[in-house]
Amino acid sequence: MNSTVPDKLKIPATLWEGLKRAGVDRAEVIRRANLPLSVLRDDAPIATTQFFALWRAIETVSHDSTIGLRIATGLDGAVMPLAFVAAQHARTFRDALSRVARFKRLCAPEDVSVKDFADHGELVIRWPHGDSEVAPRSLVDATMASFVELGRRGTGERLAPLSLELARPVASRSALERYFSCDIKFDTKVDRIAFRREDLDKLFITHNKELLDVLAPELDRRLKHHGASDSVAEQTKWVLRRRLTAGRPDIRSVAAELAMSERSLQRRLTDEGVSFQTLVSQTRHQMALEHLADKSLTL
Repeated sequence: MNSTVPDKLKIPATLWEGLKRAGVDRAEVIRRANLPLSVLRDDAPIATTQFFALWRAIETVSHDSTIGLRIATGLDGAVMPLAFVAAQHARTFRDALSRVARFKRLCAPEDVSVKDFADHGELVIRWPHGDSEVAPRSLVDATMASFVELGRRGTGERLAPLSLELARPVASRSALERYFSCDIKFDTKVDRIAFRREDLDKLFITHNKELLDVLAPELDRRLKHHGASDSVAEQTKWVLRRRLTAGRPDIRSVAAELAMSERSLQRRLTDEGVSFQTLVSQTRHQMALEHLADKSLTL
């Protein structure tokens, strides 16, 4: 599925901190998710399917069906992404959610749409590059809880959503109902959370106009330049550079290292207007030029 949201993200330090506080071994998570160690060592970008694999590994390693809630509620403003820091200093809960929806794509290839109605407002979460997969339940739990935490901490009140819709089958209903304190529906078409109008209009006790005046332009600048690099093609070339030194790489092995199927990799590259063989040729050519340049420097 094509999207204006680039299919890439660098795993945020917030998530690693959340795992640490929850007592989950991140190295074991990386291993279970079959992700390259470069995501730890080099902060290499990953795709949506890899991000989903990461969250499923978190569920497996933690042995906790509520790990998403634990991660979201265990974090504080000091370690949150810049988009959430800005939202915490918004004037109202509605303003805060609008800022999160606008800048969330800086954190992940995620589409957050906000709609206002007469008596409520709602947010719908979609993953444009999710290959029609239902997002991991822990990831959805953490996302929805982050919205609720934003409202509760910003207003200083224990706000409860009007309703919560989850695309996944029924799981951990009692734990979710205790935390969200609202009606929850499962097996829905989309992941959606709604808040009452009177709650959305509530002022934030954490409002800081001066800080927002500093953060907003920086976030706008980052959003403007977001996606200029590190496409799936760039990720593929990064893997090819390492594999070409050991022999002739094939698309199956490269796709496996990127934690996606051969078919998915071919489709992503086609969407970006390039073929796997073209990338192999380009990478070989670039490496040859670099080799010649290195030799000339030693002459």
